[in-house]
Parts: sequence; structure tokens; C-alpha cells
Amino acid sequence: MARIPKELVDQIIQTADIVEVVGDFVQLKRKGQNMWAPCPFHNEKSPSFSVNPAKSLYKCFGCGKAGGVVQFVMDVEGTSYVEALKYLAKKYAITIEEEEKTPQQQLEQNERDSQFIVSDWAKNHFHRLLLNSEEGMSIGYGYLKERGLNLATIQQFELGYSLDSWDDLLKAAETAGYDKKYLEKTGLTVIKTDDQGQDTGRRYDRFRGRVMFPIHNISGRVVGFGARTLKRDDKMAKYLNSPESEIYHKSDVLYGLFQARQAIRTQEVCYLVEGYLDVLSLYQGGIKNVVASSGTSLTEGQIRLIKRYSDNVTVLYDGDAAGIKASLRGTTCSSKAA
Repeated sequence: MARIPKELVDQIIQTADIVEVVGDFVQLKRKGQNMWAPCPFHNEKSPSFSVNPAKSLYKCFGCGKAGGVVQFVMDVEGTSYVEALKYLAKKYAITIEEEEKTPQQQLEQNERDSQFIVSDWAKNHFHRLLLNSEEGMSIGYGYLKERGLNLATIQQFELGYSLDSWDDLLKAAETAGYDKKYLEKTGLTVIKTDDQGQDTGRRYDRFRGRVMFPIHNISGRVVGFGARTLKRDDKMAKYLNSPESEIYHKSDVLYGLFQARQAIRTQEVCYLVEGYLDVLSLYQGGIKNVVASSGTSLTEGQIRLIKRYSDNVTVLYDGDAAGIKASLRGTTCSSKAA
């Protein structure tokens, strides 16, 4: 990104309404000339966080954080000055011109954008099947309901279901006009090869007959999926995850962090659990500062992600031997990343 011209920075700051921006994260109530709310940066019972609309400033009289609208976005999102300006520009439909890219850079950006787009489409496809197809309702929704999840949680995390078919997603994507190469790049479809490893020209869906758990990055974009089979088959993996791709790196993603980040910051602690359903059950029960490591051992990259919002992590793995071993690995990794 090129340096943002001063006049454009001024336009963004002058356009952004600090009450509106802060109000996206906390519920403000007027008291005198200012607006007040419990501080989004530390846990408190009595509101000590004040917003002055006239001066476009905020200040917490508890933890001391203070500044203008750009600084608030930097603090609450854990982002840089430029990224905060981009956040505000997007919110108020202000265009920031990017530096001219080389043809190769533009091609790489287009490839990544296309993978994000097809992943988001697949998420919507799976979600519709869960709630609107006979198979999705009877098998997928029935399983989630049996596990105690309500519709609000299912919708909040955009859960879905993949039909028990070899090519349902592939056919639907082709009908919708998506290039099959992006289905392959994101791992949504698999290339069938012969005994010599040569491409046979056939493709099939990776996820079939499974409950789908979309995995979001910190910006809320879908980068991959976790999928649970409901069949009783010892030869079939209970959970199947998207493979590594240009947009999905398991070691740099935490399931549920997009939904949990503000609660982690407010509560000043992150609860780390083992699986998708652990996150969903706790979140639905009111414990919203909870994440899972997406079926991998906790990595230094994941610890650094958490540290953007809190220095405190409580590990809540299972009490069996495997859970204890994973907890110890996570603790060791946490100390290295600190």
C-alpha cells in the first residue's frame, strides 16, 4: 500500500463519527455531555469509559487508555495505524487508492481473492443445505440439536452440512459459474489420480455427508473448513480438515477467535479448548472468550494471535492422557512465544 496522503487521512478522521465507531463494540449511554460504557479494554462493573462526541476523543478512567477514533480502532482491533485507517475508510465508503502492482503481484492478489470468494460461497452453500435440505435437517441439524446447540449459535458460527454425494458441491459451483481450479486450490474438491499418480480428469467433493464448521481468519473471512462425519465407520476419519492452501495455514488460525476476540480482550483471558463443539457449547453457555486450535497442537503463531488480545491463556483440554499431553505441549509453546 502506498503512503496515504495527508488530505485523505484528514478526510477519514473528519468523516468518522467516534460515537458510531465505538458503538459498534460497546453500548454507549449518554450522561451529561459525554457517552459512557463499560470499558472494552478491561473488565469492570461500573462504566468508566467515556466518549466525548464534541472533541472526538475517548478515555477510560480505569485503565487509562485514551485517544481519537483511529487510536480506538488500533486499540480494539489490535491493528496498525494504516490498517485502522483502512477499517474506517471501508466503514464510511472512502476509497483508498493502492499503489500500482506489478502484473505478477496483481495475479497473486486475484488468485487469493478468488479463493476467499469461493470459500465464502461454499460456506453459504453448506449453511443452506443444513437448514433447508431434507438430508441436512434430519442428519446435520439433528446432530447439532442433539449436542445441545440452538439455532442462534448455528447461525452465529455459520455451521453447515455437506450432502452425502460425490459431486454436489462441484455441480453447484459450476452452475453458479465458479472456476473449478479454485475449488481445487482451497481443497473443496479433490483431483482423482490413477495408479501412477496421473490426473484422470475426474473431480469429487472432499467433504461428503459431514457437519461443516467454517474456519474464519481474524478478519472474519472463511479460509477453510473442519468437517465431522456422522457415519459409524472405523475406516473413516471422524474429523476432516481443509488442506493447507494460499489462504489457510492451520498453524496461524484459531477456531472461534473471530467471534471471541472482543470477549477475550474484555475478560482479559482466553480459554483454549480442544474442538469445535467445545467452543460452540461454551460460547452458547455465555463463555464467549473461548477458542480451539483447529485440530492441531498449539503453535507459536496461534499464541501470538491470542497475545494480540490477552496475555492470559487458560487451557481446558480433556483430562485423559492425550489431553494432558496436549496441555503440556501448549504450555511449553506458550512460554517460547512469550
